[in-house]
Amino acid sequence: MHFGLTEEQQMIVDTTRAFVENELYPHELTIERTGHLPMELVKDLQAKAMAAGLYAANMPEEVGGAGLDTLTWLLYEKELGRANYALHWTCVARPSNILLAGNDEQREQYLYPCIRGETWDCLAMTEPGAGSDLRGMKASARQDGDDWILNGTKHFISHADIAGFAIVFMATGEEQTPRGPKKKITAFFVDKGTKGFTVREGYRNVSHRGYTNAVLEFDDCRLNKRQILGEVHKGFEVANSWLGATRLQVASTCLGRAERALGHAISYAAEREQFGQKIGKFQGISFKLADMAMELKAAELLTREAAWKYDQGTVTEADMSMAKLKATEVLAHIADEAIQIHGGMGLMDELPLERIWRDARVERIWEGTSEIQRHIISRELLRPFGA
Repeated sequence: MHFGLTEEQQMIVDTTRAFVENELYPHELTIERTGHLPMELVKDLQAKAMAAGLYAANMPEEVGGAGLDTLTWLLYEKELGRANYALHWTCVARPSNILLAGNDEQREQYLYPCIRGETWDCLAMTEPGAGSDLRGMKASARQDGDDWILNGTKHFISHADIAGFAIVFMATGEEQTPRGPKKKITAFFVDKGTKGFTVREGYRNVSHRGYTNAVLEFDDCRLNKRQILGEVHKGFEVANSWLGATRLQVASTCLGRAERALGHAISYAAEREQFGQKIGKFQGISFKLADMAMELKAAELLTREAAWKYDQGTVTEADMSMAKLKATEVLAHIADEAIQIHGGMGLMDELPLERIWRDARVERIWEGTSEIQRHIISRELLRPFGA
């Protein structure tokens, strides 16, 4: 494993950072204060992202993406992560990799329009009564000839308001295991406007203003079998095959925000004077900066190693969980310490620190809580001993 960046990787980092600073930063304060991302702004920034070659860069070249390897993709994600989440996620969209699991007809209908920026996808797994326990989902689909009829509710579904369709995971049966009954899960494409499919406004969120969530309701929503993604009862297999790196994506965007917060803290400590000297001269501040920098580097190394191993085919669930866990907790620590170094000014919205601090909180919850990540890590440690 090499720790330096290739010339191509450095170019991608520089291009992405320049786009973020020049095109996204200027709109952050408005989005934060209004909580609204106007579609005309989305389309303007979307066109600029496409011109810069940054749109849908996570996708393979053969379908119109940039064809980045995992490590390079995560370097790109880190730079995007510096900005307001709604701005970079919506305007520099990265369609879900699970769309690659579709057949040719499904790719034409769902994947390519997302890559061309004509629509967005959303993933619907979480339910009011089944968060981390996806096997406990109540929403279900039953077969009726060549059709399937969906019923139930999903919530916390990101950007479903602008998505043209949802990839919905439904319980479609049950099997007996030594540990008791186990739900069989199937993934479905559900188009916006389908009878029986309703998208309702979600909850007001302290994190990621402008990045919306929604409640999806299914009331005898009838779909043809052609809208099944993958195979019947194989929804988890599809998800595990195509969504594995999402924890690394979360880790990388957190690294970008943490680095931005640390940069503000260092600049302030080097300029602010108290008691006749720069505050960075005081050990109470300088030791904070040293610890912040060390923790950030540790999180970045864990994430880069997992990315490198992902491309080698040797990554483990624990590798990805460690990266996600460390990066999200380091972001929370650095955001908090950066505000402490700034004092009262750190809480004012003229600086991005209070936003980074708020946004950090959700990262330890979505894509698997910190507790779930620790469970995955410990399970892998104990498995060789049969525990």
